[in-house]
Amino acid sequence: MNSDTLSQYLSRIGLSKQPEVSVQGLKALHNAQHRAVPFENFDVIAGKKIATTADEIFNKVVTHQRGGYCFELNGLMLRVLSAIGFEARALLGRVHLSGVPTGRGHQVSLVTLDDQQWLVDAGFGSQTPRHPLPLKMNTELCTDLQNFRLVAHDLYGTMLQVKDQYDWLNLYSFDMEEVCAGDIEYGNHFTSTSPNSVFTSAGIASIATEEGTVTLLNDLLKIKKGEQITEIKLSNESDYFKQVKTHFGLELDMPYQKIAQYFELK
Repeated sequence: MNSDTLSQYLSRIGLSKQPEVSVQGLKALHNAQHRAVPFENFDVIAGKKIATTADEIFNKVVTHQRGGYCFELNGLMLRVLSAIGFEARALLGRVHLSGVPTGRGHQVSLVTLDDQQWLVDAGFGSQTPRHPLPLKMNTELCTDLQNFRLVAHDLYGTMLQVKDQYDWLNLYSFDMEEVCAGDIEYGNHFTSTSPNSVFTSAGIASIATEEGTVTLLNDLLKIKKGEQITEIKLSNESDYFKQVKTHFGLELDMPYQKIAQYFELK
């Protein structure tokens, strides 16, 4: 990534200058991308190939003002972190949301600053950590609106958990094994093409706001501000594309029926 492409990226996420290589700079970079670039899978349900090369991700997310999922969003974040001067590398994790672990299909970044390691994730949908998390085990790690902890798991390495009203819920596990381009290609291929992948069976979008999150699952839009949740059923094509543009900043170039096949029109 050269100075010109870095400048384009910073403009895309609303930063006027390059962050410093520091904890404050790391948080500023993550915060900006997380609130500017939506998590979304519209290219998957449109039947398009999801690329993981640096140039193709940049072209989609920065040049064409789109979002993406973990291999794209965290792939871009990793490229920027390295370009700025952070010591960073990719890790792969298993998602545990259903109770049954997936394969290693979730990409995150590991950043080391002054002998402290940080988990940096800008691509886990509505449960994305809103700040980078220090790798401190068995300690409650709080963002502005979330509570996490990292615990050791006998089979899967380190488990990231989030606290709900009643209990700690498993989100994803990861280990420190080296990740190569082939690992990412394998995970991305399954995630974007398998009929068993959540990303091939529903239209999904999510973006962080200062007060919470906005999420879209098929035709149901949810706007969360603190503890308040407003649900809106999107009833027609015009309303759907308008709300996607309003809340996620996306101009979708795809037939509405590619999306509507996943929900019943009223």
